[in-house]
Amino acid sequence: MAVTIEDIKKLRKLTSAGLSDCKNALNETNGDMEAAVEILRKKGQAVAAKREDRDAAEGCVLADVKDNFAAIVALNCETDFVAKNQGFVDLTKLILKLALENKPKTLDELKALPVDGRTLQDLVIEEAGKTGEKTEISAYECLEAPSVISYNHLGNKLSTIVSFNQEGVDFQVMRDVAMQVAAMNPVAVNREAVPQATIDTELKVAVEKTKEEQVKKAVEAALKKAGINPNLVDSEDHIESNMAKGWLTQEEADKARVIAKETAEAKAANLPEQMIKNIANGRLNKFFKENCLVEQEFVKDEKITIGQYLEKSGKGLTVVAFKRVNLNED
Repeated sequence: MAVTIEDIKKLRKLTSAGLSDCKNALNETNGDMEAAVEILRKKGQAVAAKREDRDAAEGCVLADVKDNFAAIVALNCETDFVAKNQGFVDLTKLILKLALENKPKTLDELKALPVDGRTLQDLVIEEAGKTGEKTEISAYECLEAPSVISYNHLGNKLSTIVSFNQEGVDFQVMRDVAMQVAAMNPVAVNREAVPQATIDTELKVAVEKTKEEQVKKAVEAALKKAGINPNLVDSEDHIESNMAKGWLTQEEADKARVIAKETAEAKAANLPEQMIKNIANGRLNKFFKENCLVEQEFVKDEKITIGQYLEKSGKGLTVVAFKRVNLNED
């Protein structure tokens, strides 16, 4: 049976595959439209399997809200060229639409949603067949609360959703907070929500940094007392370089090494524990203020925090949760 251009166009409309792929599929099935559709779907699965070990770091991220439910989806591919293709963006929009309509709780539930006798995951596999690139839903986040908001940053690479504890929150207030999350990338709503593992790590780093600073100060003071410029001997590379330039003698270099070593060892062995703890706790408090959403300075008015901004908008108003998906490195 001869394959006509009308058949090819019809198959392309059904599958969005390339003209040559449609023609080949119809030729292979002797013009059987249903069989040709199945071949193109299988081709998508073959491409997906072949590309499994490839890096799909590009893609499209979109978020939206329906009633009191907000969702973010990220559909990934290999190149920015494909990510910007209207068909790829439209598929991301369809995935998001289905998420808002069905309110799945997990990524697996989202992938399993039925679409015209298939699953959403089947559509994603077929997309891989059309583009020839690894394609996957890499992220799905959702929130449900009395008030929710979504924000999509220009370029479809970064989206946020935020939920609030009260109904009828002013739209601009919610949008400001969603944009804050996008811009400042907080780790938690408040300090109580910061994982204990994160707190332990930050405190450990703060203690070590404080100890290093105290030792460094002691070494610098001892070097200055001996008439040696600390900036000339703060590393072995600097010592060698400054000796080569004639700024340090061998005797001064040797003397500086001895002073630095002995002073550092003595200071490290006698650091005041309570002072170190106090300074480290101060650093941890600074971490909370910079990384907890309600304690962050409001980017549109640095005189107040997000928590204060929300309280001004409505007594007792606060953020319940937020989600942020970014395909680019922060």
